[in-house]
Amino acid sequence: MSGGVDSSVAAALCVGAGHRVLGVMLRLWAEETAADGANRCCAPDALADAAAVAETLGIPFSVIDARERFKSEVVDRFTASSAVGDTPNPCLGCNRRVRFGFLLDRALALGADALVTGHYARLAPGADGDVRLLRGVDREKDQSYVLSRLDQDQLARARFPLGEMHKSDVRRMAEEIGLHVSGRSDSVDLCWTGDGGVSGFLARHLPPGAARPGPIVDTAGRQVGEHRGLPYYTLGQRRGLGLSQGRPVYVVGRSADLNELVVGPAAELDAVEVPTRDVHWISGVAPDSPIAVTAQVRYRAPAAPAEVVVGPGRTAVVRFAEPQLAPTPGQAVVFYDGDECLGGGIIASGEGG
Repeated sequence: MSGGVDSSVAAALCVGAGHRVLGVMLRLWAEETAADGANRCCAPDALADAAAVAETLGIPFSVIDARERFKSEVVDRFTASSAVGDTPNPCLGCNRRVRFGFLLDRALALGADALVTGHYARLAPGADGDVRLLRGVDREKDQSYVLSRLDQDQLARARFPLGEMHKSDVRRMAEEIGLHVSGRSDSVDLCWTGDGGVSGFLARHLPPGAARPGPIVDTAGRQVGEHRGLPYYTLGQRRGLGLSQGRPVYVVGRSADLNELVVGPAAELDAVEVPTRDVHWISGVAPDSPIAVTAQVRYRAPAAPAEVVVGPGRTAVVRFAEPQLAPTPGQAVVFYDGDECLGGGIIASGEGG
């Protein structure tokens, strides 16, 4: 329970179905410069809201300290990935290693049968007795993308009661049953950063030498400015470059070897072929021949027709039918067959990136 409307209604649905329910909040690591020194997912007001919801529902509530695990499995991995030029999505690792790793283990140790969350996703039985992960009915809120790294053991113990609902219905239900969090806004951005957001966090935590000022060059190799360190920029970025080119320019590449940031027109961001590493298949079995899918190159990107060609050592190449805008190293590319999420991988750096 995060104190938000989604997890609160998920808990209420479980209570209404007659289950014995224990509400749990994870205490997560945050920078000392964060407000109240607390992670936004478990700030004092969020904790108070979650406790109040649990009291309204008549269920016990507890807080589990996951700061050390969150720091090592999410924050440190994010920092290390950023230091080598990637732009990671930490929510994938948090769901896999903290919520459905650390917390699920704790839940099972307490005698629970399942871990229930407020994610907008669905589960269905497969033909071979496995568990299939499906998109949520509310496509605007669908969160199957950030759950795409879960395995069969984790999904078998997961429950997503909001998967068949729309967000508007969730808020309405919260009002009807008297949950005071019905109007609470959704969380955004990284939950653990303090002053200056992501950029400020990286400035304080990147290893020495990871962010060195260097030249900004155009696609012809001409220097047009100076950057303050490659980890502070991401593909597709337009703002904050400090350039006046007379036309819109975007970050279209990064050369770690030369410490150069490359800028150019938006057309330079398009890619048809996306190299992928750390590929994970939810079924646990990789296909032995190329398969047709739809794929998303980021959380809110539209799914587009593609072919996945599996390579050695959990690698793959994803070939899209049409160019995709700025597939970014460190982000996930996630594969679908209709509504079913098949898995995905991490977009690999191209040459020089």
